[in-house]
Amino acid sequence: MIKEEYEEIKRDSIIYLKKDNNLSKHKPWLGDLLSAFYDPIMEKSIFPKKFDASITGHKQFLKDCYSNIHNLNVLELAAGSGDIAQLLPDDNDYTGIDISRGLLKIAERKFRSCGFKNIKLYICSADELPFIDNYFNFCICNLSLNFFIDTEKVIKEIYRVLRINGVFICSVPVPERNIRKNTIRGRLYSEEKMKNLFVKYGFNFEPFNFKNGSLLYFRTIKIE
Repeated sequence: MIKEEYEEIKRDSIIYLKKDNNLSKHKPWLGDLLSAFYDPIMEKSIFPKKFDASITGHKQFLKDCYSNIHNLNVLELAAGSGDIAQLLPDDNDYTGIDISRGLLKIAERKFRSCGFKNIKLYICSADELPFIDNYFNFCICNLSLNFFIDTEKVIKEIYRVLRINGVFICSVPVPERNIRKNTIRGRLYSEEKMKNLFVKYGFNFEPFNFKNGSLLYFRTIKIE
């Protein structure tokens, strides 16, 4: 599943990548020392104060979205602390990427405790995925698309690694739903702009009819 130019280096269940004899390095936005506080920050600050949204509603909606996903190769971008382990059926082969080793260590424990047998966790960036073309059936990105520096490059990478008819499900804040004008980090695209970007690179675009504060939930399918 890894492109030929990469070498995998596994350390404590986390996979690092080596290319041209150089080990990939990334700087986490929170810092690995703060990884233990990630979940409380999301629950007590980000969701109620920034997104004006319900984290309980968010998780339940996504659990419903993933309920029929079984025995597939699933990729998650910006896996974070692994909350998806409690939402995704455990018979899937799961691959998660993030730039934070600390968060992936927490994620690894969650996946094991939820009964997943086949998981791989990589330190890497979403705009340069190390995986071969047309490998994954399903890709997920929750609450992180706005943080990627080059959104179009990420979309092209998602397209590359998904199979034809592969599905991408995403949740992301959008400015038109930020009614209270809260400060939300990252680059926010409108729903219309988001749709245009995905259609431009060979996807359809289907917004879900679920309202939760400033968050947009949508699904795309690789159609070309």
